[in-house]
Amino acid sequence: MATAADIPAWIALFLGLYVLAACVAELRSPGGWDSMVEELERSFLLRLMAGVIALTLGAAIYLVSPWRPGDWLSILVSVIGGLAVAKGLLIIAAGDRFLSIYNRMFKGRTRAIAGIDAVLGAALLFVALSRLQTI
Repeated sequence: MATAADIPAWIALFLGLYVLAACVAELRSPGGWDSMVEELERSFLLRLMAGVIALTLGAAIYLVSPWRPGDWLSILVSVIGGLAVAKGLLIIAAGDRFLSIYNRMFKGRTRAIAGIDAVLGAALLFVALSRLQTI
């Protein structure tokens, strides 16, 4: 059972694993993220569901992770949860505009973004495993 002090590390561990898995999927099949965004742009239902999922997971992360001012990992995890809530609300309220901004900035550059994200996911994983004293 995780203690309150370990919760941010566990959340960081699973976020790191998620990010790495998503990056591997994009690097194995480039363009998948672009096609996903195109499908989200076309479907109001998919945007609504993606927004609800982001909102729900972000709220759960934000509410479960303790805010400890001296602990940078707990602050980072809380901020990630808050940003996920904001992203979910933005996708629900103005998903078509939000996704068109994404397309203008990132379309066709997903391999580079996946590489950068993979480094960030690995860093989250390393920090989490260090905090959980497994490495």
